[in-house]
Amino acid sequence: MRRIRLGIALSACAALLLAGCGAGGGEAMVASGGSAESAPQGPAAPEAQDLAAPKKQAVQRQSGDSAVSGVKPAQRQQDRQVIYTGTMTVRAKQVTSAAQQAKQLVTAAGGYLSKEETNSASDTEDSALLEFKIPPARYADVTGRLGKDLGKQLSMTQGTQDVTLQVADVDSRLKSARESLESLRTLLKKADDIGQVLQVEREINSRESDLEALQAQQKELATQVAMATLTLRLVGPVAVVEDPAEEPAGFLGGLKAGWGALVSFTKTALTVFGALLPWLVVMVPLVGVAVFLVRRNRARRPAPPAEPKPAEPGPSAA
Repeated sequence: MRRIRLGIALSACAALLLAGCGAGGGEAMVASGGSAESAPQGPAAPEAQDLAAPKKQAVQRQSGDSAVSGVKPAQRQQDRQVIYTGTMTVRAKQVTSAAQQAKQLVTAAGGYLSKEETNSASDTEDSALLEFKIPPARYADVTGRLGKDLGKQLSMTQGTQDVTLQVADVDSRLKSARESLESLRTLLKKADDIGQVLQVEREINSRESDLEALQAQQKELATQVAMATLTLRLVGPVAVVEDPAEEPAGFLGGLKAGWGALVSFTKTALTVFGALLPWLVVMVPLVGVAVFLVRRNRARRPAPPAEPKPAEPGPSAA
């Protein structure tokens, strides 16, 4: 009996040891499975393949679109039609020399002067307004040099306008107008009736006017896109420059505007009075003498004799 009990106890211990070993092996397999997921060496799992498939398809679709169209993304970006505009205010020591230097800088960059306005009040209060057309590729370089070389830059405002859709619309309408005009001219050659000929000719004249308007619009857009517009304002050392953004609004703004209008009106009135004063000095005495002579001649004239009054009829005899 003791041997049987000993054998049963040994069997139970062996079973417990085997169970412990099995649990340890399972944990080792789980740990190894986790490391395998972190650094897979075999073929990818089905889920990973499913997640990567849409990305590959998207990349293939993009590459296919680029191959079909034959246009690179950088090239598409360059096809944008953009109008560049800018306004700069610079305080210069001498406005005349600064304006001449600005013209030289713009001309050297391939641009030109389109408009110029100057105000020569005095050497320190001179001002000039210059409008330049500059190639877009040199626009940033030219504006930077103008702000540094001419004097002290007071303000700079830049803007862009994307007219790609507008240019495409004008081109499409222009193409349709040309095709329609060609069709009308072909129809005019086949017309036999005088009425039809006159009607087709009127329609051709109308379409030609529309075609010329579209061509002018296309040319204007091409000019604006081909050359950026920079408005440069040069002011003297003591010239007053008002920034519209800093002007007060409401009551104070109205008061300031009214005071400015009153000062401007007073200056204008004094200027007119100064221009008329020499004439008044000469004309007033002459007018006074003429009035005096006229009144004296009227006083010397004899008064006309009084007309006799008609006699009143007397009382009738009884």
